[in-house]
Amino acid sequence: MISPSTDPFLAPYAIHEETSKGRKYREKSHSFRGEFQRDRDRIIHSAAFRRLQYKTQVFVNHEGDHYRTRLTHTLETAQIARTIARALHLNEDLTETIALAHDIGHGPFGHAGEWALRDLMKRHGGFEHNQQCLRIVEHLEESYPDFPGLNLMYETLEGLKKHPENFYKNRKPRFRSLESELVDIADEIAYNSHDLDDGLRSGLVREEHLSDLGLWQDVWKYIKRKYPKHPALKKRRLAIRLIINTLVVDCVQTTQARIKRLGIKSLKDVQAVTRQVVGLSEVKKRQHVELKRFLYKNLYSHSRVVRMTQKGQRFLEALFRAYLKTPKVLPRDVQIRAKKEGIHRAVCDYIAGMTDRFAQDEYDRFFEPYERLA
Repeated sequence: MISPSTDPFLAPYAIHEETSKGRKYREKSHSFRGEFQRDRDRIIHSAAFRRLQYKTQVFVNHEGDHYRTRLTHTLETAQIARTIARALHLNEDLTETIALAHDIGHGPFGHAGEWALRDLMKRHGGFEHNQQCLRIVEHLEESYPDFPGLNLMYETLEGLKKHPENFYKNRKPRFRSLESELVDIADEIAYNSHDLDDGLRSGLVREEHLSDLGLWQDVWKYIKRKYPKHPALKKRRLAIRLIINTLVVDCVQTTQARIKRLGIKSLKDVQAVTRQVVGLSEVKKRQHVELKRFLYKNLYSHSRVVRMTQKGQRFLEALFRAYLKTPKVLPRDVQIRAKKEGIHRAVCDYIAGMTDRFAQDEYDRFFEPYERLA
């Protein structure tokens, strides 16, 4: 057993690199980069990460240049996660790695793409973006000659396995870290606040719709009192920043109190706890859930958003069936994988890796009668 880290910054209940379970395939250590730093860099340099820039968050890419994409959402999640990790003295490199990788399993066209692939794969092993994320980093990325995937650290891989909140009420996870829990809440803070911002920018959500939202009203009263003459756009942007700050501060303070109350003094103590540790206070959690429900009702279920996402579903369903019918049009490496793992899984992997615009181009190549060969 390697001795615990002497890093004075890291809390004793954080993940310490020196006591990590390491990688599946042994590698020589780098001369000046830590192992979780190397994991982060491998994610950033992966093809799956680059493709996030053209994958839908809520609004499809052609809707405008300032709406969030999967990539900008991921970067915002990583920023929030790293801020909380630093305040709690957790492992920042591991936290950032999990945050940067957490959405690479998403297919094109946002949640509509996942729904389409889930239905198409219902009888062939299923599809779920968290599982697809692990499949990508363990098998599908082809960057190294000595092993499949990215050969990430054990703790990174475990951090990418999502555990629903009620999971802790029923049984203890095989392995858990506060860094992983932290990314889950940072993800929610990022997409709820920024989806609200995009909804307001698009006009699908208007300020008068927000009168019953506690989070919005708390910050809006402060803004109107302190900055009464500010332009509406500046007020909106400030409101979103204040919502994020409110939730982040609450998360840090609530988690610090829970760590003290639960007597968590080591990573072993973290494993023994049967409830979530990192999270919001009851008041802010209730307000956050209120915001999430509001977005589902007023943004995600808006006719314009639904119409666009349904188009995406139809694109993917048509492509999936076309590839099954004519597998010779698939890239050579996908055809090889189909022989090993089955045509349905290979096609699912291929489509899940597409960006929105590549999927649309493929659709045109299949179904546009005037498409040219070159």
